[in-house]
Amino acid sequence: MKKTFSLAAVALAVMSAPSIAQESAKPFDSWIGLHGMYYNAESEKPADDFMDDGFGFGGEYGWRFNDDWAIRAELTALDVDYMQILGTDSSVSGISYGVDAVYFAPNDWWYLFGGYKRQDFAQEHDLVDIGIGKHWDITDDVKLTTEIAAYYDWDDEYTDYSAKVGVMFPIGGSPASSEPTPAPATPVNNDADNDGVMNNMDDCPNTPAGVQVDERGCEIVGDSDNDGVNDNDDMCPDTPMSDKVDADGCTVFEEEEVTHTLRVLFASESAEITDPRSEDIQDFVDFFKRYGKTDALIEGHASAPGPEDYNMDLSERRAEAFKEMLINEYGIDASRLETEAFGETQLLDESNTAEAHRMNRRIHIRVTATVEKAEERE
Repeated sequence: MKKTFSLAAVALAVMSAPSIAQESAKPFDSWIGLHGMYYNAESEKPADDFMDDGFGFGGEYGWRFNDDWAIRAELTALDVDYMQILGTDSSVSGISYGVDAVYFAPNDWWYLFGGYKRQDFAQEHDLVDIGIGKHWDITDDVKLTTEIAAYYDWDDEYTDYSAKVGVMFPIGGSPASSEPTPAPATPVNNDADNDGVMNNMDDCPNTPAGVQVDERGCEIVGDSDNDGVNDNDDMCPDTPMSDKVDADGCTVFEEEEVTHTLRVLFASESAEITDPRSEDIQDFVDFFKRYGKTDALIEGHASAPGPEDYNMDLSERRAEAFKEMLINEYGIDASRLETEAFGETQLLDESNTAEAHRMNRRIHIRVTATVEKAEERE
């Protein structure tokens, strides 16, 4: 199953935190950098088996056209774990290289980048990437680099993520100025209704004297559940603070699809399920039981070697064996399960290799449920 990439959310929060100040600097002309990387691959992405996550290290060189734009080349050596469904966990090594266009925000507060990456593992992958980063001043000559990025493989529709930390050495340009930026002059504003909110900020310029107003200069009316709807207009006065509400102050619900996919591999010419209590199978059963109104189609598949009619029969036996296992081992109602045999007609990998045959000997299940969920307040 795909793991939640919580590290990316944490890194993004750190890079965008407004409470951390950085001095304004004249842009540098170019740079070189070194980095370490945490890499999270989509769980169904093939290498020697299904890739998981891992670490790497590498370097980059960038050249800056002007204050806003630059281009950089990057090379990273990666060692990524992969998960074998019928075996032990291991790892695969390879390299990732490519180029990015880089856009710097004013005063180099942060930068956005996007471009092309090529990955060479047991298989080759072409990806487009997009991300956000920030340079933190350590000295005039050294900066700390933090980045997060997403990668999309347009051929196989895989999505990976990474977080990067490193050091960057600027070349050329001028060091950051130690002179403080002068504060803008405070404009002189009148307050026509004497409510404490200046005219250019006052959305209610004629409030009566003595009335309590908000930051917009408008009269404050009670809002006991803090949903933005006044109590005298609120038809749902106790909505949770996290919920998005409509004009009547009631929670807005949206329908959301939740999906779970399971793939189980088989030995050659076998319909035996060797590990019916595997974590992947138990996760699927938990999902299936939670959404009790759903049905599942169990698809049986076979590899290419052998007669077509034999492979069709074998794929049917595999689907039926998995159905019986769900009924007998986990108590799933048989009326919720259907099977269909595909034989060798839907190969995942058409190459004539032992690895391709292993990946094609499988059953596949996909279950989708529609649930109603409260929209979160922005």
